Amino acid sequence: MKIWHQSFTVLEDLPAYRHAMEAHIRKVVRPDTQVEMHGQLPGTYPSNYPGTDLGYLALTSLHSLQWVLRAVEAERKGFDAYAMATIPNPLIREIRTLVDIPVVGYGEASYHVASMLGRRFGLLVFIDRMAPLLEDQIAGHGLASRCVGVRPSGLTFQQVLAGYATPGPVIEHFQDSARGLIRAGADVIIPAEMPLNVLLAINGVKSVDGVPILDGLAVTMKLAEAFADLHKTIGFSQSRRGFYGERPADERLDQVLAFYGLDQLMK
Repeated sequence: MKIWHQSFTVLEDLPAYRHAMEAHIRKVVRPDTQVEMHGQLPGTYPSNYPGTDLGYLALTSLHSLQWVLRAVEAERKGFDAYAMATIPNPLIREIRTLVDIPVVGYGEASYHVASMLGRRFGLLVFIDRMAPLLEDQIAGHGLASRCVGVRPSGLTFQQVLAGYATPGPVIEHFQDSARGLIRAGADVIIPAEMPLNVLLAINGVKSVDGVPILDGLAVTMKLAEAFADLHKTIGFSQSRRGFYGERPADERLDQVLAFYGLDQLMK
């Protein structure tokens, strides 16, 4: 099995994070599963921190176009699933209309699995400006009543990156922030940005005061495997009915990509 992993960061800019994520994925997936790591194109952001752009709806939407191109590329190159390893799941509904391989989003998968593990869940973020987007997405999944809130973790991106070398202070700060969500009624905590998720996972942080810390990366990769298995064995597939499901012709897709010059970004 081949899974295309897609990140919202430029992985070449973050070698320690990439290495840790690759190692954790290798620990989680089956021995016969091949995972190919991909990120945004080099130069996408003005620094190694994507939050300078992703705190703005318009820039987030424009950068999300890369996810459409990578999904199409993944299917055409014979991958069995497309794993979207970022909490906002950029353009996931649109992507599912363009490919037949399973598409699994970190945010969507985490929300639903958290709802199976506890009565109510909460999220901790460091791109605070993205909280309204996540709240709207959770409501769109019909899970608003299951979420106690999306709160700042009190950590910065650079603090989390430094935590890969010295994790103790980051973990302690995260635990304090998690307790605030627990007091608000959370039974499950979602570290809502992948660098924090990976840091906690590789350091064995599985719970705070008996409340599970969801490893959304593990959930995303295992669901990608499961959906790919079901797609192969019983034809498990995305709905193809109506505006939100029907797939346009590949020829027309290529024409539209060329019209907007997006075909130049295809690898």
